[in-house]
Amino acid sequence: MNTRPSCRAAVAAATAAALVSLSGCGDGGDAAPVPAGPVTVAGVQIKKDQALHDLLPEKIRKAGRVRVATDVPYAPFEMFVKEGGSELTGLDYDLGQALGAKLGVSFAFTPQKFDGIIPGLQAGKFEVAMSAITDNKERQKVVDFVDYSRSGSGVLVAEGNPSKVTTLDDLCGRKVAVQAATNQLDLLTGHQTACAKAGKAKISIQTFPKDSDAQLALRAGKVVAQVLTKPAAGWVAKTADSGGTFDLVEDPAAPGGYGASPNGIAVSKQLPELTDAIQKALQALIDEGTLALVYNQYGVGSIAVETATKNAAVD
Repeated sequence: MNTRPSCRAAVAAATAAALVSLSGCGDGGDAAPVPAGPVTVAGVQIKKDQALHDLLPEKIRKAGRVRVATDVPYAPFEMFVKEGGSELTGLDYDLGQALGAKLGVSFAFTPQKFDGIIPGLQAGKFEVAMSAITDNKERQKVVDFVDYSRSGSGVLVAEGNPSKVTTLDDLCGRKVAVQAATNQLDLLTGHQTACAKAGKAKISIQTFPKDSDAQLALRAGKVVAQVLTKPAAGWVAKTADSGGTFDLVEDPAAPGGYGASPNGIAVSKQLPELTDAIQKALQALIDEGTLALVYNQYGVGSIAVETATKNAAVD
């Protein structure tokens, strides 16, 4: 039930303003300029760490950039600053700029269809992919992951949470919106047994063709909640009507969302030194508090990891 297992759900939310001034939208073949000095991301100045820079493979140090594949748009992870434009923003993009600044190279992002991302890494077109990719054992056979978040399904409610929804159990006996043919629908269907065991009525599941349709039902008061990916839910709660229409339910028992699994930065297996350098740079951003600030900019602070791990998926 992670962000991108195989398909994506549309997110009805406004595009955020760019949080960093660097643009990395090239064709993946031209060298992007190396940052001349500190880069500001989420209000924090990030400087080059020479020791981390020295860990990079020689060809990356010489090129001065890491070629990054990403599938755009997929809010809040990757978006265009303006519809029809090419300048990027989003959580993955901002994190890439922060990692690049810490490593002393640029992270040059290139839009790529999702199903072509890992083949592009294997072919040497890119060194890295940052696109809310679910870390799993099957993908680990061909790429390595530096895991930077854990996310699953989240619950979106009306502003102020008038129905007092705090856990999935609170959805029993109530009308709940969800997009058809999604992991979130499977989650709700699977929870019906728990409702019965608790002596409660089943969830009245209302399916819709798109997330945006489900949000309209919630906005109109036809349902008490909507279940969607937690990153999408957090982003919608933060941005819809300037944050005044929806709230994100935070269940302490499931901080990353229900059925959370790791998302990772995919790195070519031909570049183990790059994987190591990115992992150490990510841990530095965690220790400094920068990672949390980046995530909070997009309303999804609870999915951030506390430790940068490698290939964390166990199934």
